[in-house]
Amino acid sequence: MSDEALDTFARELAAEVEEAIRSGDNSIYSEEEFTRIVLDRLGDEGAIENPTLLWQEGNFARTKYKITGYSIPDDEERLVLVTTIHTEELPPRALNRDEMLTALQQAMKFYECSCKGLHTKIEPSNTDASELARHIFEAREEIGVLRIVLLSDGLTGLRSIDLKKAFDGTRIIVDLFGIERLQRILGEGLRRDDIVVDFSADFGGPLPCLKASSGSADYDAYLASVPGPLLADVYEKYGTRLLELNVRAFLGLRGRKSVNAGLRATIRELPHRFLAYNNGIVATVDAMEVEDHGNGQFGIKSVRGLQIVNGGQTTASLHRAKKQDGADLDAISVPAKIICVGGGADLDEMVAAVSKSANSQNTVQPADFSANDPFHVAVEKLANNTWLSDGKGRWFYERARGSYGAAELKASFAAAQKRRFAQETPKERRFSKTDLAKYLNAWEGQAQQVSFGNQKNFQFFMQSVKDEHPDGFEPDAAWYKAFVAKAILFRTTQSIVKAKKFAAFQANIIAYTIACLSWATGGRLDFDMIWTRQAISPELYKLLESWVGKVDKALRKTAGNRMVSEWAKKVDCRDALRELSFDLPDELPPELANRSAAAKVSGRSKVQQDELRP
Repeated sequence: MSDEALDTFARELAAEVEEAIRSGDNSIYSEEEFTRIVLDRLGDEGAIENPTLLWQEGNFARTKYKITGYSIPDDEERLVLVTTIHTEELPPRALNRDEMLTALQQAMKFYECSCKGLHTKIEPSNTDASELARHIFEAREEIGVLRIVLLSDGLTGLRSIDLKKAFDGTRIIVDLFGIERLQRILGEGLRRDDIVVDFSADFGGPLPCLKASSGSADYDAYLASVPGPLLADVYEKYGTRLLELNVRAFLGLRGRKSVNAGLRATIRELPHRFLAYNNGIVATVDAMEVEDHGNGQFGIKSVRGLQIVNGGQTTASLHRAKKQDGADLDAISVPAKIICVGGGADLDEMVAAVSKSANSQNTVQPADFSANDPFHVAVEKLANNTWLSDGKGRWFYERARGSYGAAELKASFAAAQKRRFAQETPKERRFSKTDLAKYLNAWEGQAQQVSFGNQKNFQFFMQSVKDEHPDGFEPDAAWYKAFVAKAILFRTTQSIVKAKKFAAFQANIIAYTIACLSWATGGRLDFDMIWTRQAISPELYKLLESWVGKVDKALRKTAGNRMVSEWAKKVDCRDALRELSFDLPDELPPELANRSAAAKVSGRSKVQQDELRP
């Protein structure tokens, strides 16, 4: 990466932080805005699973702690805590060892203090911070891996630090996301850039392999036998992020007849036959370092951007057998095909094709999550050709990441074109693939899926589209206008929730408020009116403003002793809120006035409205 490219990225990110502060929509503190923007984008890229902004600092038993965010991955055997160093210096400077150590230690102290009962000391007790501290306290025996992520606009290096047993038996992994690493992931689009396996440094030497691809191929392929302990250790470190491109979820180990139960039995009873019985894994990497040993033999020293596109169940089963059953994996070897895409090949397209082909024999049909899916191409075409009622503007669909910036740059070469582009497609009318999935799933009442975060929600959405339309779905102009109306509705609710400055769970409140409106109206709203106005009516705005507090209270009430952000991901949470009644006013907003199904809420079971008043 050139110093010029890094400097440009740093300046653009700093300008985005300043613009967000000036807008008044979020925090007035630059460090908090920097953290929010970077976490949102790392979440979109899948580098951190469903990250949540959380600013919490204080003292506990004379120990100072501080975190700026967190993430609880699905398996709940791991935890991510975020800390931030925001220098506001341009060009970026290198952070010194002491300031990095201080930030990392304060994040680690939050975990240690939480394990010792910090939740009993945080006031008020119903904040996201106290809920997180309580979750850590209750799950302290199950959490095996703590990942501490340091975000910074300074230079930290690309390295990560793996402390096998740092506190109370917990494995602690330190990931440094300095400006150079952020530029690689968010600027260059190396989304899996932080998944690095160094066989030489961490596992005693290069992984022996044979080259299987020809010199004319636009990829390199190697065949190897991966030791079971090595594969289980890599999964422990990175978890399901290794399987982002694997379209089959880990199905669990219950049931004698299941595939995973068979894997478990082989691991425990016949480990020496695992290689013979198991089909192995297919993995892709963004980059790899290979040494030639001569006589057709090679050794893989390290890989970057590892993804297991087939064999996710094998990998997760090995890890679970080791952790839960205490199984000895030393006698187990796993056959592996490792593919590194290079040359002129398109990485995402190639990886998607490999994933789809590798999984084609499975009963669960793979969903193509590529931006080149015909559905997304059709939405982009509609966005380009569907003009607003005044004929002077349109929305911009960022089908491929960074396409808005590329279009903006292209228009900037001529002053007239630059002005025209800004007027026709301002940034506030830009939406991405994950935005699209979020707006539509929320309106469809799938708020629990939205609560999983952008990446998982998007995958759920795409699989749903393919399940409902196995022969393909091509949206038309009416569908697109209704979608934009839903986008306006969601974003307006988002602005209402931000203005209310709820202490926590804002993303969950937004998604469930939209779902509650959809349930209360039978899913029928005058979307044409919203499209024409490019705004919701003051009456609907007032209605949503009165509901967000009720939704917040309902989420907390139904969660009981559970962490609200985790409860919001459950189907039971969705069903519980669907049973609640959010009464519509006698004088309906104009978007509802002509919709006969809108006021039919009295037939559902109700709770006392006083219980839900903010």
